[in-house]
Amino acid sequence: MPQSIQDVKRETIQLPAARRKGRMSLEEALLARRSRRAYGGEPVTLAEAAQLLWAAQGITSPELQRTAPSAGALYPLETYLAATRVEGLAPGIYHYLPERHGLVLERAGDVRKELTAAAMDQDCLRFSACVILFAAVYERMTVKYGERGAGFALREAGHAAQNVCLQAAALGLGTVVMGAFDPVEVRRIAGLPEEQDPVYLMPAGRP
Repeated sequence: MPQSIQDVKRETIQLPAARRKGRMSLEEALLARRSRRAYGGEPVTLAEAAQLLWAAQGITSPELQRTAPSAGALYPLETYLAATRVEGLAPGIYHYLPERHGLVLERAGDVRKELTAAAMDQDCLRFSACVILFAAVYERMTVKYGERGAGFALREAGHAAQNVCLQAAALGLGTVVMGAFDPVEVRRIAGLPEEQDPVYLMPAGRP
């Protein structure tokens, strides 16, 4: 019997283990890091997509600390992958689960056209192999820090996005950090809960 989308959503796709050592030094990645908006038509591998996600919010200790610093270790970010040309992964929007280093399907299908329209028709989205979406749950921070908490969450998104930029450089991929989009429309496209506020889109692909 064919599985419904609700059944598929409950399954976790285990990602390839993240590499802990690469061929490029941190200093070389810093030198190579650029905002790149032009991508070829080649796919990225599942291992490359997994490495980008791990760089964004991966677990780095038995205490479940992550790759990016978080005020009070409250971790307000939720990370999603909009996959189009990722080898071994059907097109769709996936929720990244840091504790499992896995993905859960949230919406099947190619959403590039919709995301591009929601982001002022920027072509880097239309031609990307995948897009990383960061969303913030401000309440996780404001419960402890009051109105300052929203600012802490946005700073954390900046830390995570820079990690992705450096990891992309180390992998020979291109990416760019985008904030020019309609957050309400992006939330609708990705099917995010109301409390999750999209803050960054990061298209990625082979330059």
